[in-house]
Amino acid sequence: MSDLLLSPPVAAAIFLALACGLYQLGGVLAPKAKPSKDKQLPYTGGELPLPLPYQQSYHAFFRLALFFSILHVAALVLSTLPAGRGVVRTAMLYLGGIAVSVFALTDAEE
Repeated sequence: MSDLLLSPPVAAAIFLALACGLYQLGGVLAPKAKPSKDKQLPYTGGELPLPLPYQQSYHAFFRLALFFSILHVAALVLSTLPAGRGVVRTAMLYLGGIAVSVFALTDAEE
């Protein structure tokens, strides 16, 4: 029985149940809040908050992140290929696919 309690899935389930129980107990013991529109405003020391500045787009960043992810995965795949004559064709085909993907990422318009 002690081996069963120490297995990772059972121990995780027990701790998850314990955490959920403590969370529910905290909700029961906490005082009930009264709704107010001022509670939704950010704290600014008694002053009205400044208007939000223009939010820039992150499309270029995500494209760059995907570009580096593709290149890193390609390097990992190519470095773990076994050595041999038939593998060279597979590697070149894979690199061709990677080149098309990289071209599609870098040739996109803003």
